[in-house]
Amino acid sequence: MANDESWLDRFVNKLHKKPKPWFKYFGAYILVPIWARLTPVKRLPGGARPAIQPGDNVQSMMNLIMPLKRENRSPIGRAKAALAIAENRDQIFAGLDNVGTVHFARFVIVNDNICMFSFYDGDFTNYIRDFIATIGGAFNDVVKLVEGGDALIPCEENVEAFIQWIHEHDLYQVPDTPTDFLRDQEDLNGDKAVSPVNDDLTLLPRKLVLQLRANANVSLGSGYRAYPGFSVAQVRKKLELGW
Repeated sequence: MANDESWLDRFVNKLHKKPKPWFKYFGAYILVPIWARLTPVKRLPGGARPAIQPGDNVQSMMNLIMPLKRENRSPIGRAKAALAIAENRDQIFAGLDNVGTVHFARFVIVNDNICMFSFYDGDFTNYIRDFIATIGGAFNDVVKLVEGGDALIPCEENVEAFIQWIHEHDLYQVPDTPTDFLRDQEDLNGDKAVSPVNDDLTLLPRKLVLQLRANANVSLGSGYRAYPGFSVAQVRKKLELGW
């Protein structure tokens, strides 16, 4: 599963190309944990990828995953999370309106996580600072239900800590070019050397496997972003499809 030249990696590559039933178990539960111990990897930071051109800082994604506290990991706990959003909905939406750079936002409960997904323009830090400074009190009811949330309350008085916490819980966004994922890992470790461009992703490189072990949840690419020039009605009329 890597481009290394060791006999073990060559052996694993052959098995990966024509996997045996036993290898699926061996790879997942024995080989990868051994690799993880021998080659520790760091989690990659979450949030939108840096954009050099100011014009590229539009419709950036925030994929915030907030794990519920252990005592809230139940249908009752998820109901409390849903209620916290519902009771503060108007204030939260007013805060997003006041930020002025948010295109879209929604809250979702996935398993034992309460999630907030949004698209915004401009700088991430300014987005979160403006949001929490406006409606920090309303968001306290949500934060107190999640792991690490108690240290942030009241959110409106712990703005910088809240921004850092949000950044840590924002999903890492895998680059649109898959091999750039490997370059991100190297940059994180301070390796600025030019890396080979012959990474064979079909062999599931060890670095890729281990990083997805450290980042169990990721956002795949920067997503599709556009401002459609035609409405559905216009397209159907042009194609003579009617309704």
